[in-house]
Amino acid sequence: MRLPDEPESVATINIVPMIDVIFAILTFFIMSTLFLTRSQGLPVNLPKATTTQVQRSSTITVTLNNQGQIALNRQPVDLAALEGRVSGLIAPNQEAVVILNADEQVNHGQVIAVMDRIRRVPGAKLAIAAQRP
Repeated sequence: MRLPDEPESVATINIVPMIDVIFAILTFFIMSTLFLTRSQGLPVNLPKATTTQVQRSSTITVTLNNQGQIALNRQPVDLAALEGRVSGLIAPNQEAVVILNADEQVNHGQVIAVMDRIRRVPGAKLAIAAQRP
């Protein structure tokens, strides 16, 4: 029961906490989309070419960094075992695109040696990664 001498309180909605929650959710979605990019290879400085084309996504990526170390899908591998490991990733009677990410500072002879090993694998189509200038 209300007494006549009590002042009537005005109902208000405080939206400041709601704005804080909205900004927190927005920040979460922005940060999570930054991590959605999927990189198969190790970070290397790719050479630039104006005739580059986007290839369909591939599950096989061979990376050759500036120290000459070889990685297959981010796992270190030596040159002798590269052919067998790549052929193990390709299903029988199937074709797969093998993307070669070679750093622009690596020795040309080593790039050719890696390319030669990949081209020996049946069903492997070789693609060389480059950046647009």
